[in-house]
Amino acid sequence: MSEVIGIIGAMDEEIELMLKEIKDSKTVVKAGISYHVGTIFDKSVVLCRSGIGKVNAAVTTQILHDSFGVSKVLFTGVAGAVHPDLNIGDIVISSECMQHDMDVTPLGYQKGIIPDQEVSSFPADAGLIALAEKSCRELNCHYEIGKVLSGDQFIASREVVASLRQEMDGACVEMEGAAVAQVCFMNNTPFVVIRSMSDRADGSAEVNYKEFTIEASQRSHAILAQMLQAL
Repeated sequence: MSEVIGIIGAMDEEIELMLKEIKDSKTVVKAGISYHVGTIFDKSVVLCRSGIGKVNAAVTTQILHDSFGVSKVLFTGVAGAVHPDLNIGDIVISSECMQHDMDVTPLGYQKGIIPDQEVSSFPADAGLIALAEKSCRELNCHYEIGKVLSGDQFIASREVVASLRQEMDGACVEMEGAAVAQVCFMNNTPFVVIRSMSDRADGSAEVNYKEFTIEASQRSHAILAQMLQAL
């Protein structure tokens, strides 16, 4: 049986370029989510838009496993920079993903820790990280490999960004990656999250986000395309 690669973006802008490249496609709708099944660069893929937020991302990813039998998951899109060396247009490749809004600190847990669970920060696949890194180098993209922080909040505060960096060692912040990562971890499926910085999550987001989302999505797409050709 051939390998099936799941590709997820949270927004239309994050998958529309891939949609133009998919061949022999059919669309299957489950739980209101459109799954585009076909081939890209002769690789069997299922391409979908999860919608925004962790619940949408988790549902989307589990359906990819249950209904389409994906063997790898690539998540692409935009994020706010947390690492001080990152600028708009730069790339974060996930080393791991964690929920920054999982907060049970009143009961003595560190921020991000899920109670009664052995793993709370979900590691990306080393081979997919290396492949993403190689693609970034070939495309001359500045990148960091680091922790992707996810929460059901749009972060636009310098103070919050500073705390996410200091307390949780985050490289970037977004709203889906840790949910995708946790579902993949639970299904023993290799994954990587690739995020292009659309803003610095510092209060300038309203200006930067709309302006740079399309540009950032194009950069994420280029990296993903390079990876698919190499897989």
